[in-house]
Amino acid sequence: MEYDKQVQNRLKRIEGQLKGVLRMVEENDDCRDVVTQLSAVRSAVDRAIGVIVSENLEQCVRDSLEKGESTDQLVKDAVSLLVKSR
Repeated sequence: MEYDKQVQNRLKRIEGQLKGVLRMVEENDDCRDVVTQLSAVRSAVDRAIGVIVSENLEQCVRDSLEKGESTDQLVKDAVSLLVKSR
């Protein structure tokens, strides 16, 4: 799968958030603030996973339909990936 610039930018933002959390830990910030920021990172990662899986599924379904193949297993695999990510 080819990842577009939006996915890369999303991951770079997550990287920046995580670096910010690390800085907070190094500066001994309040644990509630650290946990709040870690929760934001987790949410951002979850959204990134959803975008990547959905874009991949869309492309795979198109390819399969062009070939006249069934898409049932593709959908099951995509759902399985999402379930595993939680």
